[in-house]
Amino acid sequence: MNSDQRIVITGMGALSPLGHSCKETFDALVEGQSGISRVSLFDPSKLACQVAGEVKDFDPGRYMDRKMARRIGRYAQLSIAATQEAMAQSGLDLEKEDPSRISCMVSSAIGDFPMVEQQMDSFFKGSRRAISPFTVPRVSTSMAAGNIALEYGLTGVSYGVSSACATGSHSLATAMMILKLGLADVVLAGGSESAVCETFLQSYIAMRALSTRNDEPERASRPFDRDRDGFVIAEGCGVMVLETLEKARGRGAPILAELVGAGMTCDAFHITSAHPDGTGAAQAMTAALNSAGLNPEDVDYINAHGTSTPVNDPIESNAIKAVLGEHAYGTPVSSTKSMTGHAIGAAGALEAMICVKAMEEGIIPPTINLDNPDPECDLDYVPHRARSADLDVVMSNSFAFGGQNCVLIFRKYDGT
Repeated sequence: MNSDQRIVITGMGALSPLGHSCKETFDALVEGQSGISRVSLFDPSKLACQVAGEVKDFDPGRYMDRKMARRIGRYAQLSIAATQEAMAQSGLDLEKEDPSRISCMVSSAIGDFPMVEQQMDSFFKGSRRAISPFTVPRVSTSMAAGNIALEYGLTGVSYGVSSACATGSHSLATAMMILKLGLADVVLAGGSESAVCETFLQSYIAMRALSTRNDEPERASRPFDRDRDGFVIAEGCGVMVLETLEKARGRGAPILAELVGAGMTCDAFHITSAHPDGTGAAQAMTAALNSAGLNPEDVDYINAHGTSTPVNDPIESNAIKAVLGEHAYGTPVSSTKSMTGHAIGAAGALEAMICVKAMEEGIIPPTINLDNPDPECDLDYVPHRARSADLDVVMSNSFAFGGQNCVLIFRKYDGT
């Protein structure tokens, strides 16, 4: 393992409730637009929560043939679409590459949950012969990676990481380790999720985790606000092309940023709640800084996990203060989930893309709907409007059910 091996990002792709590309998504974030609306993928009128962040007007036929589109679930369709954008930006010519040196680590926390719902409905109605033979490969959380590998003929390491809301970030951290171990020269990594269906929403409703602000969907997600009442489920996908710096330079690839640090911990406290004193989150942030060889005062911006739940927002705020000390009060922190909603397994990957774009454009996306700040949340959350800033080091936080924490640190590439 070469721990000194530098890992760079050469391509990115995204689909989100705000757009069908990285640029569309980031531009909408900077404008403070909300991608949250009334659910349209099914009739939500019987549910207490009727809002979600959907990828609107998605046509899989733009990215694949009909046969493939029928064979794979929507979350996997989104991953194919995002990968195409990332590959195009990276300029990776597969005809000139050894496919055994290219890996795929695009993951999902949930998989094709709508397919589970449909097939179980058929089963309990007595239509056992109507069960699709594609059920198992569609519902598997590893099949985003599997289908991408099939599509591009990649024979390197390929599997999915599943760690609830930290899945996308853990996938990028795992890709970093694969590259440093010398198991690959290039890794396509990220997260994809599309689980906006009645059973899935009702499951979170039963936990009292979702916002029920149905009359104002665009104001439902309000991280760090005193009047927040839960998070908003979303769908989407983020994919990055990660390479060793040596590989990227050798082929003259565009270098967007470096992935310089990753910290991973577990609270070991509760199946859903974070540790109340934020110990695990703080340890993950500290571990990420240590792995990057950086100090707390080096951090220029934090993209918060910031889900908009009453319990977790103060815990994350306190963890940031524990790690950054006085520097926390001068560090911009924003939650882009206020605009995208929470895309579960895709969230960390989408937010990693947002961090890289923020450095590239010199703009910090805001936290919208922060009308009445919670007194327990007393940091600079960049309320309402984007802010210009010179960003060299950014941190992305992902904290999941089961206390599974992953923090990534990106640095602007300096050309050396």
